Amino acid sequence: MSSIKLTADSGGGTFEIKAPSSSGNTRVLTLPDTGDYILGGRILQVVSATSGGQATISSTGTFASTGLEATITPSSSSNKILIEVNSPMTGFAGGSGSQAGSLKIYRGGASGSSVESSANGLSLQHGDPNTYSDAKILFLDSPSTTSATTYTVMMKRVSGDTTYSFNRNAQQTASIVLSEVAA
Repeated sequence: MSSIKLTADSGGGTFEIKAPSSSGNTRVLTLPDTGDYILGGRILQVVSATSGGQATISSTGTFASTGLEATITPSSSSNKILIEVNSPMTGFAGGSGSQAGSLKIYRGGASGSSVESSANGLSLQHGDPNTYSDAKILFLDSPSTTSATTYTVMMKRVSGDTTYSFNRNAQQTASIVLSEVAA
């Protein structure tokens, strides 16, 4: 019986492809003869953006842009976009009692639509005024397009009598990272 055996470096495992034991069990494995063969789950490209600026909102109601956004052009409409947001020192200034604010990621820029369905996205709540936390979001989106797609971090104040701040400490940098993942 014929076989092809691949052995990993440094004593790792092996992968073996063996021919069928009889001609009645013939199987055909066909690989593309043009372009690159891509296995699912592989990161194809990474795009990032940073912002050292602070964004604040005092009114409750609609989401407003934080000014942090990045654009990626997927190579296939079946691929996914892994979105990672990091905002240091996000929270509340002033006020009293329980405070609540939210972050969301919009596809299509600030006038687009939320990538997830919950009303408030990532919700941050504090019982004390002048309380800040590092906010981190990790979301896998399916944009189903090969057009340039912009993702924008949005925020809103949900409740309380205070100002909600994104990236309050201007000495630190908020970031968004977009990674295209092969389907």
